[in-house]
Amino acid sequence: MVNRSGIGMTSARTRERLINRLREKGIHDPRVLDVIRNTPRHLFIDEALAHQAYDDTALPIGHGQTISQPWVVARMTELLIEKTVPGKVLEVGTGSGYQTAVLAALCEQVWSVERIRPLQDMARRRLQTLGMARVQLRHADGGFGWASEAPFDGILAACGRPDIPEELLSQLADGGRLVMPVGEAEQQWLTVVDRIGDDFRTTRLDAVRFVPFRRGILR
Repeated sequence: MVNRSGIGMTSARTRERLINRLREKGIHDPRVLDVIRNTPRHLFIDEALAHQAYDDTALPIGHGQTISQPWVVARMTELLIEKTVPGKVLEVGTGSGYQTAVLAALCEQVWSVERIRPLQDMARRRLQTLGMARVQLRHADGGFGWASEAPFDGILAACGRPDIPEELLSQLADGGRLVMPVGEAEQQWLTVVDRIGDDFRTTRLDAVRFVPFRRGILR
């Protein structure tokens, strides 16, 4: 059951403190800041942790996964829409559904893949509660992307691995952009890949730490 009220942690002042922290850390795109301000993060975590919902920190969501800290969500979103807002986006790793909701508020359509069924089920309920009709969810190994719906104008992966799967690169549309953490468990960087024809231009940016990119599915 989704608790819309949280526990008093949804005030405009509470959310504005988070927005100010994000600005201080370099997030400046007003579209991203506005979506972060208006997306109820407390709905995407366990009620026992609701008092931390608008802190700039990652929080556990079960099954060894986390909801990313707001700065990471904002930064990855900002990078994805930096040149143009992609109409069709693939998200690898639905997790709690929070990043999914942020993307859905900005992009025309979002296809999101999650390998852990219970997480996907919870995310679906939360997104439906918020009326996110433009989101399509799939229980599958995210490393394979979603070939039947490719190509995608944007791809965002919320899990880290040493390289970028060829399947994801092949599903990126000409002119599209991929954003994901790349590196080993102890040292990862947010990485941007821009596709121009058959050329993939890679840029390594901020140091980050994400849960590992795992293969297979869990029911």
